[in-house]
Amino acid sequence: MIFVDIHGFVADLKDHVADHGFHVHDERHFVETHSNLQTWEVDLHPDRACDGPLDVHMALEVSPRTLIAFEDEVIAAGEDKEPDSSITIPVTLSFALPPLPTGPDLLVLATDLAGIGGTELPLQVSAVDSFAAVFDAPERAISMVSRVEVPLARIYLGQEVLCSVLDRAHEVSEFLLDRAPAWLGDI
Repeated sequence: MIFVDIHGFVADLKDHVADHGFHVHDERHFVETHSNLQTWEVDLHPDRACDGPLDVHMALEVSPRTLIAFEDEVIAAGEDKEPDSSITIPVTLSFALPPLPTGPDLLVLATDLAGIGGTELPLQVSAVDSFAAVFDAPERAISMVSRVEVPLARIYLGQEVLCSVLDRAHEVSEFLLDRAPAWLGDI
């Protein structure tokens, strides 16, 4: 018996991102044959960044063990109680910029993004320096990743899910888009 319609949730989520200033460019659904772990991936862009330079990637991972544990919780709660919200599934949002000739200071960027993302969208900032040739200056590629736990009970009960996360993700996107031209050397 399936208690949570994850397929429907992902379909609704793809529609819902449009209300928060994004649109979907691509989507994928994977099922691992050995463990039946399912992963949905959605490539998004803020409305004003279809041509780049910012890529946003959302991934949702669902383990069959998690679904079974939640089904047990729903049965134990019965019709009179709401199921416990401690059983969650991870949603990962990744923001990526192309290699930046004049990249920002990572500590300053991480601090700025922490203020924008807040507790709804905790962000981890990382960078990779690459060299086209030994004598070339490095180009820095920056990525920002946030992992948010979504309670299955909220999905099951049809409650608002991820609105504040998507609002914060849009604010982070706008912040990055406003600064990207300087980092890319376009200004």
